[in-house]
Amino acid sequence: MALNILKFFIPKDKVFYTLFENASSNIEQIAVKLVELVRETDFNKRASIIKEMEDLEHQNDDITHEIFVELGKNFITPFDREDIHSLALALDDICDHIYASAKKINFYKVDPSDQGIQKLAEVIYDSVLAVNQAVLELRNLKNTKKIVDCVIKINSAENQADDIFDLSIERLFETENDAKQVIKRREIYQTLENATDKCEDAGNVIESIVVKYA
Repeated sequence: MALNILKFFIPKDKVFYTLFENASSNIEQIAVKLVELVRETDFNKRASIIKEMEDLEHQNDDITHEIFVELGKNFITPFDREDIHSLALALDDICDHIYASAKKINFYKVDPSDQGIQKLAEVIYDSVLAVNQAVLELRNLKNTKKIVDCVIKINSAENQADDIFDLSIERLFETENDAKQVIKRREIYQTLENATDKCEDAGNVIESIVVKYA
């Protein structure tokens, strides 16, 4: 009986690590699809890619829900419950903003060959790669330097996205006379840039975990 009770208090570290790794891998896949989308000139083919991204977004929602379920079931966790909750939300937000960006491109019938859109998609991909690498290192926290390097890359990507956003808006007002196009493109730029903000949020949570437990 005592042994059975003890099992209840043993932390299921692998459950949380695996779920976070699945989520970050999923986000990497949707970021790849975003880059593919902005390079595709055919509207219908983009619609097909968006459907694939929608499936990935739903999968990520399921993973996030599972993390919260496990958080409610487990008395002991590998790191602070607040950090687990925050990281799960941050990863889900990244996925949501990437998918939202893709939807807006076809919904507004905007040509994604726009230089600002393509550059922001590439920066998102670079940032997501760094997030995924950092998440993979959480399982044992042995290579803290690699995690810190990843966080630096994420922060750098966010700064780069800010610069691309500002230049894109400046170029947009200089070259586009159609007010509707200005509104559409600005909203897409903003949603793309927000995705890098969410990557930075995830990086901040990961950095906090490293400071506490490494």
